[in-house]
Amino acid sequence: MDNRSGAVGNKNLELLLGDYKKAIVRLSIPNMIAMLVQTLYNLVDAIWVAGLGASALAGMGVFFPIYMVIISIATGITVGTSSAISRKIGAKEYEKAGNVASNSLWLAVAIGTLTTLIGIATLRPILKLAGAEGQTLNYAYTYGLIIYLFSIPLMFNNAGTGILRGEGNSKTPMYIVTLSSVLNMILDPIFIYVLRLGIAGAAWATGISIIIASLMIFIQIFVKKTFLKVDMSASNLKVSYLKDILIVGFPTALAQVTMSIAIYFLNMFALKSAGDTGVATFTGAWRIINLGTLTIIGISSAVTPVTGAAYGARDFNKLENSLKYAIKFAELFSIPIMLGIFIFSKQLAFLFAYAKASGELLDNISSALKILCLFLPGTPLGMLTSGMFQGIGHGFKSLFATIIRTIIFQLFWTWLFVDIIKIGLSGVWWGIVVGNASASLVTYTWGQWTIRKLKEESALLQQE
Repeated sequence: MDNRSGAVGNKNLELLLGDYKKAIVRLSIPNMIAMLVQTLYNLVDAIWVAGLGASALAGMGVFFPIYMVIISIATGITVGTSSAISRKIGAKEYEKAGNVASNSLWLAVAIGTLTTLIGIATLRPILKLAGAEGQTLNYAYTYGLIIYLFSIPLMFNNAGTGILRGEGNSKTPMYIVTLSSVLNMILDPIFIYVLRLGIAGAAWATGISIIIASLMIFIQIFVKKTFLKVDMSASNLKVSYLKDILIVGFPTALAQVTMSIAIYFLNMFALKSAGDTGVATFTGAWRIINLGTLTIIGISSAVTPVTGAAYGARDFNKLENSLKYAIKFAELFSIPIMLGIFIFSKQLAFLFAYAKASGELLDNISSALKILCLFLPGTPLGMLTSGMFQGIGHGFKSLFATIIRTIIFQLFWTWLFVDIIKIGLSGVWWGIVVGNASASLVTYTWGQWTIRKLKEESALLQQE
């Protein structure tokens, strides 16, 4: 194949196909930084909106599960692309890997178009179904309508990120995410308060940062060139390549959607327990917990291409060792972060209670964080095993693992604590923690069983 980026491209492939410990660390760190910056800008969005009052923050919170559906679809494209490319690279099928990349960009444009049209048409009814009304409904609709307008570039960005990560390049996506997110954080106060656009200003700031990221992705792929040859000619559109992406991307998107569905119902439990204050508390506390999970998400993003390449090369010992090492690596971050959130819960809660209009949230968010931080140590077992499932092309196992965690375990325990034991708003937090821990153990056990079966099947083939 035509090597279009010289030594840099070869270095990325050598990293992906070489020592798994080095690959996990070197691919994880840029992913972590990208996740940190991206989560920070989501946090900053909420902090600036909190200054408009509890109703504005609740409006953002009501739209959040819907926004997560959009992000879920985009994430599915990223993971599906990365997995398909890394598996083909592991099998040394470089030309086919390039064709997967080309098809992923076409897929992104098509899905982005559908997301925009369907999203705008159904936004208000879905918000009402979620229980939003009055000023909260108006805030949520204004914010959501603008976000939907940027669905196509958002999907394009994620396809481009999947291409780069699939070939072992996690630094470039980090730079792009960092630059666009910093721009968003700069634009937030200008649009919200200086230009007096209110919550609409937060949405426009996000949209502009998405456009800037799209331009940078386009330049990287089509001007600077990637290691893989990306040719978007119509003749390269093939069902087989789309299938390679969707076999992991579709279940990954559904898995992310189930998380949004879970948050949708958790919002309802919070609303039932404490009204708009409950939803605002959940919105603020959960954004901080999401900040705590970013290291795990970053490592999971590295697990997918590393295990995918090992699977493509039929090296199942490397696959197993990669997963175990990644889990140990993740725990080095998750346990200290848990302790930090617990100790500094009041200071972190102040991020959402700095204004007089939202001062009532201080104690509520602080109390929520002291329980929700227990969510973090058990998460690597489940999340990284799901990343491994995605890497080896077993997308539906990742989907089922997420359903077990979010829809079955978390909602069951939350319902039990809130409706049966009746411990109020704290029942939502304990439901999340207990559900996550138990489901993570189930997922990890399933992952180890899957690896053992792959080894047994490989041994039988060698005997034949």
